[in-house]
Amino acid sequence: MIPLRQNYGISEETADVGTAIAGELQLMDPDVRASRSLAERLLEPEFIEVGASGRRWTYEEMLAALPELSGGDSDGPCHETSSMTGVVLAPGVVHLTDESVLGGNRARRSSLWRRKHGETAWQMYYHQATPVPAGEGQNRS
Repeated sequence: MIPLRQNYGISEETADVGTAIAGELQLMDPDVRASRSLAERLLEPEFIEVGASGRRWTYEEMLAALPELSGGDSDGPCHETSSMTGVVLAPGVVHLTDESVLGGNRARRSSLWRRKHGETAWQMYYHQATPVPAGEGQNRS
């Protein structure tokens, strides 16, 4: 991967947010969800998710379930995301938010991405999805 900030004058914070967004989008890709080795590179071993159902997932539970979850099959419904934004909370920590639709169900999503000191790879540390009530307008806070 080409370091954006070096080649295009993009700030380090902007590049870090962009890298986290790219990772988030990769995790929505059915091919990545179907491949344990690809998903492992994007999730920290300490990863935790609180899904839209309220279920708490660990790293191992998520890796085992990803291929079978909605959005994991290229022939089934895929994640459609909008309004993805991010902010650097501290060096090596990016917070992303977006709204997604999967199989007609909307959710507001929040994730924390970390890059450990001395490493170059960004990995998702935490993710939470909150269902959006039917009939509620899009992209409200």
